[in-house]
Amino acid sequence: MTVICNDNLHDMYFLNWLFIAVALFACNRKMPADGPLTSADSSLIADSNSVAAQQTPACIEQKIDSIKKQPVWNPPAEIYEYEYGGRKVYAISANCCDFFNTVVDKDCSYVCAPSGGFTGRGDGKCKEFFKVAKQLRLVWKDERKRN
Repeated sequence: MTVICNDNLHDMYFLNWLFIAVALFACNRKMPADGPLTSADSSLIADSNSVAAQQTPACIEQKIDSIKKQPVWNPPAEIYEYEYGGRKVYAISANCCDFFNTVVDKDCSYVCAPSGGFTGRGDGKCKEFFKVAKQLRLVWKDERKRN
């Protein structure tokens, strides 16, 4: 005679819900930054009339325009400017959970992916990025509301 233990069934349900919760959390992760933005940091957000926007490479502006034509990402897109390896680079957040957060140079040539992807650790080409790169400013954050 076989007896089904309710504790094992309960454990299965718990593990299923835990997996769902982890998956939802992963889609809401943001790209790491040096710290949370405050209202004082709003001056760092570049708009088309600011000096910072004039210093933003054309290919990054084109990337922003391209993202604006798409539905709002989950989480919303962000682009940060960093100093890394003696040059300015731009970290672009991913559109959801299992994609790489990429870093490109001023010409939008791929540098590496320091985070994101299935493991959350990027492509492994710049594991030290968030330890050694100096965040200079938030170039752009998609402030649109999701429908």
